[in-house]
Amino acid sequence: MTDITFPKDFLWGAATASYQVEGYPLADGAGISNWHHFCHQPGRISNDHNGDIGPAQYYLYKEDVQLMKWLGLKAYRFSISWSRIFPDGESKPNHKGMDYYNRLIDQLLTNGIHPWVTMFHWDLPQALEDKYGGWRSRDTVKAFGDYVAYVTSKISDRVGNYFTVNEITCFTVLGYGNGIFAPGLKLDKKTVNQTVHHGCLAHGIASQAIRANALRPVKIGLAENMKAVVPLIADDESIEAARKAFRWYSSSRLTPMHEAAYPEEWLEEQEFDAPDFTDDDMKIIATPNDFIGINIYNPTYVRADTSSSKGFAEVPLQEGHPCMNMPWLYVDPSITYWAPRLLNEIWGVNDVYITENGCAALDRLEHDGKVYDTGRLMYLRNHFIAASKAISEGWPLKGYFVWSLMDNFEWASGFDKRFGIIYVNYQTLKRTPKVSAEFYRKVILDNRVL
Repeated sequence: MTDITFPKDFLWGAATASYQVEGYPLADGAGISNWHHFCHQPGRISNDHNGDIGPAQYYLYKEDVQLMKWLGLKAYRFSISWSRIFPDGESKPNHKGMDYYNRLIDQLLTNGIHPWVTMFHWDLPQALEDKYGGWRSRDTVKAFGDYVAYVTSKISDRVGNYFTVNEITCFTVLGYGNGIFAPGLKLDKKTVNQTVHHGCLAHGIASQAIRANALRPVKIGLAENMKAVVPLIADDESIEAARKAFRWYSSSRLTPMHEAAYPEEWLEEQEFDAPDFTDDDMKIIATPNDFIGINIYNPTYVRADTSSSKGFAEVPLQEGHPCMNMPWLYVDPSITYWAPRLLNEIWGVNDVYITENGCAALDRLEHDGKVYDTGRLMYLRNHFIAASKAISEGWPLKGYFVWSLMDNFEWASGFDKRFGIIYVNYQTLKRTPKVSAEFYRKVILDNRVL
């Protein structure tokens, strides 16, 4: 294998989310989030787990920053819990909540690690769900803009990179459509489409709020889990089909963000279930991004299909296709090549960051104190090879954030699934770097695949 290297300025990082790692969600005057509320309803989460303690980064952040420094991370992507800052989602801020994030940011900077802040990673103040119906309402979008404006005014003297929202479909479709995520509702299709529209609108309004309140020049994007389309065979016909599929699958999110309109064919397909929107909405949604963050885990294969009006057909995965320790986490490292390429080819996106990529594995501590997560090491190594290929061909991949820094609360799966490169003993809270962490550390140090 040839020497596979990365540009000197390639950004190596790791990612987490507030409710998944912080623990103590009601500490220091914080309000109840929809996820705290959801997790305390019996039967919602595997084994009725919740994020009340978890990895406890809220109190152990200094120890975690030292682990990040040991890894050699250039950046740490973390999210701010809205309900820590505004316990009721709006009105009076909770200064103790803001103080925590200021301490974390200062600790990162002291250790040479750049904070990359996600303003919303699913934990909505429950008060806004109760008062407005959460993302069903434009009032929640307005409250989000006000929250973002306030936070920006407090941290932008030190923070220059922002993600507005994380994975719009997860906090809308999965929360209001099939009910597996908070708030756990199963509503009609039009209402669900409306929540997606409001999620996109929240992104645009937050982008404007950050720029209006930033104390220095900033860069803004979002972290989106669009389908990672892969041409079944990389011939010209299948690649063109992949472009069409990528744009189509993004019809309700990335496409309007880049084209200031929903595709007409998508609106026709939705018919009476299409969201209600205004021209001003679409202008706000299309507020320019400085970069696009992509959360990619598994492939969606497509082939050319002249019999379809869409010009492509999705190819189902064969039974027995390689899969990691999640029922949906099928493996194809080429997604790390194709996603930046398609974003550039379709919309001219020139700055792409992989903001989540990783896998769950059956990790266990061995007698020698090590966690030999060979499956995750294999997964990461091959994604890094694909990333290097994308960069060598000129596609605009600028950085990579592994998911996740440490084992954490994996939403509906609770603590049953481990995604971290650092093992967490949930009884003692001891952190143990896995073999994948040692590998990642050496990749960052040498700036090449080992």
